[in-house]
Amino acid sequence: MTRLAFVPLSGLAALFASTAFAADLGPLVTPAELAAASAEAPIILDIRAKGYAEGHIEGAVSAPYGLFRGPEENPGAVPPVEKLEETYESLGLDPARPVVIVSQGDTDTDFGAAARVYWTLKSSGFTELSVLNGGATAWANAGLPISTTAVTPAPTDLTITWNDTWTADTAAVSDVVAGKSKAILVDARPPAFFEGKKAAPAAARPGTLPGAQNLPYTEFFRAGATAINPTGDVAALKARLGIGANDEVVSFCNTGHWAATDWFALSELAGIKNVRLYPASMVEYSHTDGEMANQPGLFTNLLNQLTGGN
Repeated sequence: MTRLAFVPLSGLAALFASTAFAADLGPLVTPAELAAASAEAPIILDIRAKGYAEGHIEGAVSAPYGLFRGPEENPGAVPPVEKLEETYESLGLDPARPVVIVSQGDTDTDFGAAARVYWTLKSSGFTELSVLNGGATAWANAGLPISTTAVTPAPTDLTITWNDTWTADTAAVSDVVAGKSKAILVDARPPAFFEGKKAAPAAARPGTLPGAQNLPYTEFFRAGATAINPTGDVAALKARLGIGANDEVVSFCNTGHWAATDWFALSELAGIKNVRLYPASMVEYSHTDGEMANQPGLFTNLLNQLTGGN
């Protein structure tokens, strides 16, 4: 990995090139585009934990986000490949068919769930993947048809091989922190987490990775929007980040949820190469003896817990 200076970003609005809607739906689709995509016969995955029975896109399969996540003590961990394979088969997934991922879309943080599932499927060998921008809420707000008929998919028989091209694990991140390798580290969390004022419940300690720059996932949404901003100047984005052709970027957060939004925006929308997601993120790293930055002292940490970091 080659280290370049990470230029602090502010007001990142509209820095991504959209992918044109065609036979390959591309990484991001609007409700209107999905409604017109019957010829592509995509598998629609409704990843909401609740709400499917009350109404969903016709033909959508219920695939709650938790199926793609780790255990409570380390929710960002990737499930074993054997478990993922069983999940995909039970959902009727087929790498030969396009898959469209639908989250709730009530808040900007909902996008992270769709982006994380997208990343998981891509790393599992699926190539035609899309996220419905704005999720189920955008679909309903567009006045498009809603169904209450549950779909029972026909199981498939798959053999999955995990591709770690887009993955950074704790060992790799620890090597970067220790100076054994180099990468641009991007903390996707809100500033209070980056500054060590707040920590995830499962984290052992607050703080961030040494040398990391804060690029909150919210930077990729216009104010008040729950759909990611798909347009912008990729060259300007690369210049701001200081990313060269062979440089690597690692996106992280608490549990690989907000970081999935940063990864999706940089890798899939902006088309930047060598962008990796650290799925287990700070919850797992904080339980190691690795160095951390912005780690408050004992008294300050206690005060932050009592005041919520405000």
